[in-house]
Amino acid sequence: MAGARVDNVSRAAAALVALGSPESVEGHGLGVVRLAQLTGGDKGQVSRLLTTLAEQGLVERDADTRSYRLGWQLFALAARAGDQRLLVLAAPLLSELVERVGERANLSVLRGAEVLTVASQAPPRAVQTIGWVGRTVPSYSTSSGRALLLDHSRAELDALFGAGPLEPGGPGSPPDAATLHRRIVASRARGFTAVAEEFEPELVAAAAPVRDSRGHICAAVNVSAPRFRFGARRLAELGRAIKDTADELSALLRVDGRAR
Repeated sequence: MAGARVDNVSRAAAALVALGSPESVEGHGLGVVRLAQLTGGDKGQVSRLLTTLAEQGLVERDADTRSYRLGWQLFALAARAGDQRLLVLAAPLLSELVERVGERANLSVLRGAEVLTVASQAPPRAVQTIGWVGRTVPSYSTSSGRALLLDHSRAELDALFGAGPLEPGGPGSPPDAATLHRRIVASRARGFTAVAEEFEPELVAAAAPVRDSRGHICAAVNVSAPRFRFGARRLAELGRAIKDTADELSALLRVDGRAR
């Protein structure tokens, strides 16, 4: 009986992860059959499991397509998870940065080899980058990822990404960990990262690391924008503005950490 409960918990966790995957997000949900394939359960088991999760508000079922997607209750729980100090302290600083640069500002953390956006503030303009809260992107081809990896050694990068080629992103994406390491080293002296068309064509971005009370990188502040609005000189100015925000957030975290 205990083994069955463990299996159900594992399958529930697998179902929630699958419903948060790009396949589910881009397809507006997943059906029972597909979820059964992804979680290793049979259709009946998965259907009963989804019914239970839906009763708790953790998943929702589309009445027309009969596909399931993550429920609002799960997002409410996620909003209360993680480092609340970081999110609370970052919110007003992101707003100030948006006013200063006129572009969307984000706060991200590292999850394995990917970057997870945990907060975002949008500017009042029609043409802007999309919000990525709750979604992950590769760390090697994004400014936020580069900032989060700023303290990584070549050996640590090899362990994280392997010695082989990296999956291509935009036309400027680094082809391997060796190239990524050289770009990281070049960014360390100035304290911020700037990328052009590494994640996708015509997109530029800059980011800076946020450090906790121990001096460890715990998050990154980044801004991305269409390339036509930021040439090389303005992108460097953007990077310095972002570094100011990240440094201020780091200082607040140090003060808050000593107060505890």
